[in-house]
This record gives sequence, structure tokens and C-alpha cells, in this order.
Amino acid sequence: MRCPFCGNEDTQVKDSRPTEDNTAIRRRRFCTGCGARFTTFERVQLRELTVVKKNGQRVPFDRDKLARSILIATRKRPVDPERIERMINGIVRRLESAGENEISSETVGEMVMDALASLDPVAYVRFASVYRNFREAKDFEDFVGRLSGGAEND
Repeated sequence: MRCPFCGNEDTQVKDSRPTEDNTAIRRRRFCTGCGARFTTFERVQLRELTVVKKNGQRVPFDRDKLARSILIATRKRPVDPERIERMINGIVRRLESAGENEISSETVGEMVMDALASLDPVAYVRFASVYRNFREAKDFEDFVGRLSGGAEND
């Protein structure tokens, strides 16, 4: 593993332990070059996934990009980080076990929307505003109106 600080390729593992949900191994590493310490995570990857975007472009699935978008939506919200991590792991597990190597960006987006809807309503609206490409305040009003109307019909 290359040191993220100095680029040295000679690093040593000082400690390994499973994460709390047992879905990854957390490794504390030490760089013999600069003496820096850093953490890496090792996860099981069931298959190589490719995301097919709306314009037809194919890109490798990036768990970190998924996590970043969810973390942006939940920023400054009272949501336990462990719940967010479990949600991300659940989405990735569902995608990997779906049996397809290629998945549409719409499928990923809808899975995130469904998960956020049950996690935090504000994060759900934040994510939807980017995912659904809201352009003006009326888009927000319409979306939140449908949420309110849907809650009354349950």
C-alpha cells in the first residue's frame, strides 16, 4: 500500500480489526519512509459493476462516490453515521447481488432515494433536488407537495 503522504510503497500494517458491522477490515498502517500513520479499509467485492449513465457512457461503479453523495445529502442532519454506513452497504450489496454487471444510474439513484426517504426527509429532498435536477423553487414546492399529499393518503 502506497503512503498517501509521501508516496513510499513500503508501509507496514500495525493493526487489523473488523469494522463494527463486519463488512470490512480496518487496517492501521505505518509508513517506514515518513513515519506517517493512516487507515485503510478492505471490503469484499462480489463482482465488478459498471454504471450506465443517461448519456450511454459506462463507468466503473464507485462506492466512494455513492457514499460522498449520501454524506452530502445528510450533512448537518441528526443521522447516526453507522446508519448511513449500513444504508450504503445495503445498497452496494443489493446492486452486487442483482446478478447484472451493468446497472443504470437511474437504478442506483432510485435505490438511494428509497433508502433516504426512510432515513431522513430533509436528506431525501436534498438528494432529490440534485438527482431530479430541480431548477427553481417551484420544483421544490411540487416535490414537497407530493410528499405531503402522499403521507395523507397512507
